Parts: sequence; C-alpha cells; structure tokens
Amino acid sequence: MTGLFLRALTLSHFRSHKRAVLALDGRPVAIHGRNGAGKTNILEAVSLLSPGRGLRRAGADEIARRPEALGWKVTALLQSLHQLHEVETWAEAGASRQVTIDGKPAAQVALGRIARVVWLVPVMDRLWTESAEGRRRFLDRMAMSFEPGHADSVLAYEKAMRERNRLLKDGQGDRRWYHALESQMARSGAEIQKNRAYTIARLAAAQAEAETSFPTADLNILHADGAESGPEGEADLIEAFEAGRERDLAAGRTLQGPHRADLAATYAAKGVAAKDSSTGEQKALLVSLVLANARALAADIGAPPILLLDEVAAHLDAGRRAALFDEICGLGAQAFMTGTGPELFEALGDRAQVFEVRETDGVSAVTGAAP
Repeated sequence: MTGLFLRALTLSHFRSHKRAVLALDGRPVAIHGRNGAGKTNILEAVSLLSPGRGLRRAGADEIARRPEALGWKVTALLQSLHQLHEVETWAEAGASRQVTIDGKPAAQVALGRIARVVWLVPVMDRLWTESAEGRRRFLDRMAMSFEPGHADSVLAYEKAMRERNRLLKDGQGDRRWYHALESQMARSGAEIQKNRAYTIARLAAAQAEAETSFPTADLNILHADGAESGPEGEADLIEAFEAGRERDLAAGRTLQGPHRADLAATYAAKGVAAKDSSTGEQKALLVSLVLANARALAADIGAPPILLLDEVAAHLDAGRRAALFDEICGLGAQAFMTGTGPELFEALGDRAQVFEVRETDGVSAVTGAAP
C-alpha cells in the first residue's frame, strides 16, 4: 500500500499522555472522548511531524507532561508514497526540539519534504473575523504543503526583517546598513509572494473542478492595510523598502512587505465576504479550503496530505458531516478527527479506525481501533 499516512504513532510524556501507542492502517482515524481527555494532544503530536511549532504553536517546554517535566518524544512510522521512514522528534527538559529521520539528525524543514500535514482546529473558526496574522499563517501553512521550501523563505525573510527593525528602532539612518538586509528581504519576499500566489491558484482550480457539498471560496491576497495592489517581485520590493525608510524610521518597524499581506475570502455563491457570513458558513468555507488543499496535493504529488480535523463536527449538521467523511474517504486521506462521542462518526462505518481517549487522575489512555 502506498500513499501518505502514518503506520504507527507513539507518544511519550507528551502533554497528558505518559505513553500512547497507535497502530494505524491508512484509514481515517476517529478519536472520541470527553472534553479535556487528551484527544487534541494526539493531533498536536502528529502536527509536529511537520516543520514549525505545531497546531498549538507551543514552545518545546510547554509540551512536556507535568509535573514530571522530563521532556517529551513523538515517534512515527511514516509511509511517504513509495518510501517508509521512521521519524522522531523530541525535546529534553530545557532544550530545543530535535528531529531525526531514519536515525539521522535532520532540520525541521526536511519533515516538509516527506510529510505534508494540514490542519483545522477550533481556534481557526474565528479566522475570517480576527487579525490578518492568523490568515497569513493559514495561507503559509497551505503554501508549505505545496512547496516545502516556503518555510525557509519565511524564516529568512523574518530574520532579515527583525534585524532591519532593530536598525529602525535604534534610529540608524546610514543606507549602507540597510542595503544587505533589504536585498535579503526582497529575495525571500518574492519567493513568499510566488508561493502564495501559486497556492491560491491551485486552491481555486481544485474547488472549481470538484463536486462537493461545501461552498466555494473566492480568494484574494491583499497588501499592507488592505490595499488591492502593492510591490510584487524582488525589484519592486527593494524599491518599496528603500522608499519607505523614512516612514519606517518614524514607526520603528517595517510597514510594508509580505508580512503585512492579508487573505480575503468571499462566499462565492452568495457574493458575501467570509467575515460577514454566518458562523456555520465560515466553518464550511474553511473545510472547503482544506479539502481543496488535499485534492490539489493529491494531483500534484500523488497523495493527499495527512489531515488533522479537531472537533470537526462543530457547526456541521449530520448531512454535511457525512459529506465530509465521504470526501475524505474518496480522497484516500488519513484524516485524524476528534469528537466528544462515537455517534459523531457513525457515518464512517468501517471506513475508519476508532479510538477512545479517557483521562484518569491526569493521565490519558487510548483504547480501541478495531481492525
């Protein structure tokens, strides 16, 4: 069996889990249990098999089980198309996160080349109504699924921008101090813009080509302060950074560039901005984009990503929930889904593995998964 999925997952001293072992077979994974039992902790562990800080954006020390605080470890057997990899990521107490792939130390970005992980969590239900930062992060996570090197571009851009901002705060006016940093920002920024534009195009195509129960979202990338146009490409960005120095010096920070972009979405069938849509419609639009991301990746790399759908039943009626399950199974995606009760996943039948998580005296235990 080929594809992109986990064959096994082990958590050690991870959040509420002292030890959890899941034997997996590539089918979707339904995880149920009471609130606070430790369901989302399993999804967070899977999210750390990709670059970054995971779906909770937690620091390494925040993840370790308390009160022991001994550090933590996640081990996975990953089927990555035609190759099988053993992946480990961990952090010892007070130390930064480490990664090995097949027993060899690796940078986090290497995870993005063997595994593609996309998630939808409850905090994202407010994505369309809160700050642009969350929408940029959502877009960049999808861009990273298409182009793993996007993570390197974002990191390089942010590092150069932090140094430029330090010069601005210190009131440095010498152009020579800025030139190298702005050149790096422009190179990385142009790559970021290109990857984001490609992602929007792929999502649009994947939505247009699919027959789905979920609404289509028209997407658009806005520039600083919601402007519909702005500097595009390396040369334009260099010019914009140079021209904006006086204003940036007054503000003490960089006021335009890819870090100020925003993702705008419209409920296509109604012509209504996502931010003005109902709570249920906003959730449906997010689900639609995640499914479009999965369809596009399946076409591009030959397999859909691993999906993490936390409390996916929220704001979805039974019909739309069943439609979601049908699409996931039709894609052949290994989707890890959580909910408070097994009845939420009845429409899956034997198409999924089912686990229950229970918490007793601060320790989570995982049972289930009938073959």
